[in-house]
Amino acid sequence: MNDFTQTLITELRSHDGKVTQGPMAGTPLLILTTTGARTGEPRTTVVDYSRDGDSYLIAASKGGAPTNPAWYHNLVAHPRVTVEVDGERFEAVARVATGAERDRLWDRHVETIPLFGDYPPRTTRVIPMVVLDRASRPNGS
Repeated sequence: MNDFTQTLITELRSHDGKVTQGPMAGTPLLILTTTGARTGEPRTTVVDYSRDGDSYLIAASKGGAPTNPAWYHNLVAHPRVTVEVDGERFEAVARVATGAERDRLWDRHVETIPLFGDYPPRTTRVIPMVVLDRASRPNGS
């Protein structure tokens, strides 16, 4: 994990999920912990998010790079993840949206975070949209 990401994580955990200073202040961010696709080890990163009802939406944009970010490969291999957002930590299940749902969620994401609209022209891949839904509790609630 690089120093910038570690600083963001510390800031988010210290301020109920908010970044209070620097270039990311005011950006909706969550801490995502996945299980490494090859290693099985926990991997933690910070990602921008938007919402669709109770679901959290994250885009595997990697700034428009030609490849998906490592966290995307991890959650495809191991969809059970941990989310930290707004001072709360919970288990979630990740799924990749497809077709019309993916397009609708992408539009919603760009509406929330306009910078993401700059990424598709930079790559030939379709940027995946990932839906994070709170995992059911043992009693089904």
